[in-house]
Formats: sequence, structure tokens, C-alpha cells
Amino acid sequence: MPPRDAIRGVRPEDAEAILEIYAPIVRDTAISFELEPPTIAAMTQRIATVTQDDPWMVLESDVGLAGYAYATTFRGRDAYDPTRETTVYVHPDHRRRGVGRRLMVALLDELRRNGTHLAIGVIALPNPASVTFHESLGFRPAGRLHQVAWKLGRWHDEGFWELLLESDSS
Repeated sequence: MPPRDAIRGVRPEDAEAILEIYAPIVRDTAISFELEPPTIAAMTQRIATVTQDDPWMVLESDVGLAGYAYATTFRGRDAYDPTRETTVYVHPDHRRRGVGRRLMVALLDELRRNGTHLAIGVIALPNPASVTFHESLGFRPAGRLHQVAWKLGRWHDEGFWELLLESDSS
């Protein structure tokens, strides 16, 4: 059994616990712009797809998964390959305990090791907690799309925050 509060790579069998964290976010908030939670099979496939090329980490506590973070490609063109979009979600019982920070720091460290140049955080707005979280890690605002998504009966903006992971090599 892993030690309490251990960060490790995701496994396919984590899909159900990940959905326990993610499904209420999809159903009840505009933090995710998905309208319906994925199935366990769909989440298992997402894990397999993401981990072919990118890191996906979970923080396992003594009572289950406390949170997860992963990186994905940013847009689909080869010129964007050194850039990754980052995502982190924390179980409600573990919020405000440093779980998200620990996961994001581990994810950013892994992205640096992998040679990622730029990390992008995409935040459904308004979300002052996520903005503060990203900026505390060194992300800086990079742009905003206005009224880009309709969810829960209203329009939502989406903001982009960026973090340069390596010095400019141009």
C-alpha cells in the first residue's frame, strides 16, 4: 500500500475515483464546460489517451484519491508541441490543504523534465480561487475569451494563464 498522501502516476483502475471528483464539477459548476459527466469507460479511455504522451498524476490519501492533475496537448498542430495545457481537480474533502498545489508542482516538474516550454492554465471565469492558485504558482494572465460557453443558464468567459517553464531558446 502506498504511503499516505503519495503522488503517483494514474492507473486505469483510478477512473472511478477520478469520476467521483470530476462528475459533480461537471454537473453542478461551470468550472468544466462539459455538460454531462463521462462514463467510467470514457474516463478510462481518456487516461489511456493522455498517458501515451503526457503525465497524469494522482494524490492518493489514506481514504482514496484526494485529487489529480494532468497535461494535454495544446491545439492539434505540431508547432504547439512544446506547449501543454494543465488541469488539476481536488476532491471537496481535501480542498484548502495543499493538495492542488502539490499536484501542480509535481506536474510542472514533470513537464520541465519532458522539455515542455510553456504550460497553459485555462480557467472558466469567474473563478477567483483558480486565478489566485495559478498566479501563486507563477502563471500570468495571457488572454480572455468573452461569452465563449453557455452553461447553467448563462454565458461564461474563459481565461488563459501561462507559465514559461524554460528560458527562451529562439
